[in-house]
Amino acid sequence: MILHLIADSHSGFQGDELLHIEAGKHLAFGYMEFPPLIGFFAFIQNLFGSNSVYVHHLFAHIASLLILIYVAKTTIELGGKNKALFLALFCMIIAPSFGRSQQLFQPVVFSQLFWVLSFYQLTRFVKYLDKRSLLNLTAFVILGCSVKYDALFFIFGLSSLFLFKRTRQSLIQLHFWQNIIVIGLLLFPNLIWQYVNNFPVLQMFSRLYETQLDHISRAGNLGRLLIEINPLTSLLIILPAFIYIFRNNKKINLPLAFSIILSIASLSFKNGKPYYFYPIILTIIPFGAIFWEQIILPKRKWMIYPVTTLLLLGIVLIPFGMPVYSFNRYLTKIYPFEKKDIEGGKYAVKYDEYYSKEKWRKTMQELKSVHDNLPAKEKQNCLIWGKHYGQAGAINLLRIDYNLPKAFSYHGSFYSWTPKGEMPETIIALSYRVGDFFSPYFGEVKLVRTIYNPYSENEEELYQRIYICKMPKQNFDKMKEQFKKRIFE
Repeated sequence: MILHLIADSHSGFQGDELLHIEAGKHLAFGYMEFPPLIGFFAFIQNLFGSNSVYVHHLFAHIASLLILIYVAKTTIELGGKNKALFLALFCMIIAPSFGRSQQLFQPVVFSQLFWVLSFYQLTRFVKYLDKRSLLNLTAFVILGCSVKYDALFFIFGLSSLFLFKRTRQSLIQLHFWQNIIVIGLLLFPNLIWQYVNNFPVLQMFSRLYETQLDHISRAGNLGRLLIEINPLTSLLIILPAFIYIFRNNKKINLPLAFSIILSIASLSFKNGKPYYFYPIILTIIPFGAIFWEQIILPKRKWMIYPVTTLLLLGIVLIPFGMPVYSFNRYLTKIYPFEKKDIEGGKYAVKYDEYYSKEKWRKTMQELKSVHDNLPAKEKQNCLIWGKHYGQAGAINLLRIDYNLPKAFSYHGSFYSWTPKGEMPETIIALSYRVGDFFSPYFGEVKLVRTIYNPYSENEEELYQRIYICKMPKQNFDKMKEQFKKRIFE
């Protein structure tokens, strides 16, 4: 928690966070990119009426603490004691991947939480074959599916329970189909929302494969994953975990192992990004920690010292995963190892939350200057069009401090929240490099400001441009129809 609070003090908002915060102002049974639960979390955080990073990371930090607690409880449930607990939790703390993924207000941290909670209940069910554990497992699977669709890969892994006579018979005796019906009924509203909105999540996945996933190699994915969770953790904990799983306590371990393997196989088949596998890694770590405690250390107690020393070396990787350093210290100490040349840029900083506080401050000031210079009549109904959902989200979060009008966008879930009726005569538009994007929709489009960002990791976001757009050629309703198939451009 201390590391997360330090990181908060050095952070602004990452772009996707701004979309999730905005979702809390529009509670629904679904959103274009993600299931509904994160919108509910955002709604609660928004009740504080703050634009503070600390406030909007509240649930993310609670989730990160619960992840630690339930990885520990899973380790104990599998037979681990003090040394195994120490190794399991320490490996999580030194992993750069868990630092950042559990820092931001994104579905990722909650996906990890509900995956870990579900696996803990799965472990208890495999051990005790009791109804309570099955009911708890059902509840956490529902919550997992309500926060990120990758929970479907966990559900696929649960089919391993039917491969073993002991768990299969217990499921039948406990009328498992009733649990399936409950899951279906509680997730049905999101399915209906997707149907009514023409399944935008399928549009999103199609765009994701087109622009990213189809260009990723599985071997490269594996290599990046092993580095991101810390190479020392991969070598000392993840690999030994599979030795322990297939060697010890097979009655309990094998159903769990096949569940993990099926989840990995299905996610690999769909060519998921490395961070999609983080929740699975959290379920493997306890086995690796117990391997050392039960197999190696009883005969070689001294081994705990070199293993701990090696893992301690992994601490140096923490700043690569979360902003525990100030931005200036990051640029001098960490950035040289991640250096990347971008034509026209000064630094290609990997994580935008490092510099986003300054980026949005400058952007808001420029927008305010443009808005303040409009004639009084044009100011009255003026709105701001943010081409990217991150731009629209930043404006709506910070606009009160700068006396700016509301922003709208046709990008991502913002598409669902666009205004209706006639467009105002004057709209201020904010975009990255998009050419003549706004020209087809207005009789007059004038570029009035260009904002340079020397820290962008890609050429597209080196510059933001502010336009004054007048004489709209259509109303909001026709505009929405035109963007129906362009939500994720």
